Amino acid sequence: MNRIMLNATNTMNQLQKQLDLISHNVANVDTIGYKNRSASFQELLVQQSNNQTLTRYDNETARQSELGIRVGSGAGLSKTQLHLTQGPMKATDRMLDFALGKEDQFFTVQVTQNGQTSTQFTRNGVFYLSPINNTQVMLVTSEGHPVLDSNEQPIILPENVKEIKLQSNGILSAMMTNGQAIARELGVAEVVRPQVLELRPGSLYALPPANVANPEDVVGYLQGGARADIRMQQGVLEQSNVDLASEMTELTLMQRSYQFNARSVQFADQMMGLVNGLKS
Repeated sequence: MNRIMLNATNTMNQLQKQLDLISHNVANVDTIGYKNRSASFQELLVQQSNNQTLTRYDNETARQSELGIRVGSGAGLSKTQLHLTQGPMKATDRMLDFALGKEDQFFTVQVTQNGQTSTQFTRNGVFYLSPINNTQVMLVTSEGHPVLDSNEQPIILPENVKEIKLQSNGILSAMMTNGQAIARELGVAEVVRPQVLELRPGSLYALPPANVANPEDVVGYLQGGARADIRMQQGVLEQSNVDLASEMTELTLMQRSYQFNARSVQFADQMMGLVNGLKS
């Protein structure tokens, strides 16, 4: 296989990863609180070939490019970037539908998998009251994960809840049928470095499994006076921030790039066939 084929096939493999990313964004265009990702590419390993003598290089004083010939190996996916831009708000008038008004803030939820419990983060504010016994209910997500308060504890209320009101600073006021009122602070985390977070099923985000040296540099929990920065709405849900038109444009560009590299492989194969067919 010649160098043209190597460069083209390397790039085609990386473009397939971009296609997977675009497909994931498009599939979640209607997912509540979903945040889209974009791909960035960079040149792969480059081989430097000095094809002239040092004396001739000394005479190239006006040269703007690197000395010699730089032969690349194709393009590779360098990183994917999470975009926290605010999605459009949709009114539902449902008592337990909440939305965050600042793009770097997330609800905190408790997730238990394989016997391990961890705190994860979501922008999906579709919550429910789930009975845990004959006298109490728990605020949970649509997947059944407990919603946490500002002390990272599940929000548990008496089962005779009549009405729930949400203040803009995230304080939950529950009114009971007997006239009693209970207040709870919804747990909110501020994401400082969103690119460190890993996407999990159910529009959840979590810190990577490997130990993070300083987790507070990635996510900070809003408590005390810092809760004044919280902005919440009740009876409203934040939609996905995926722009379908932009995703289709990216898909078209990716398709053209894939076709170009596929044609390069075809032309290289034809050239090798011509060379092999030459007679001395």
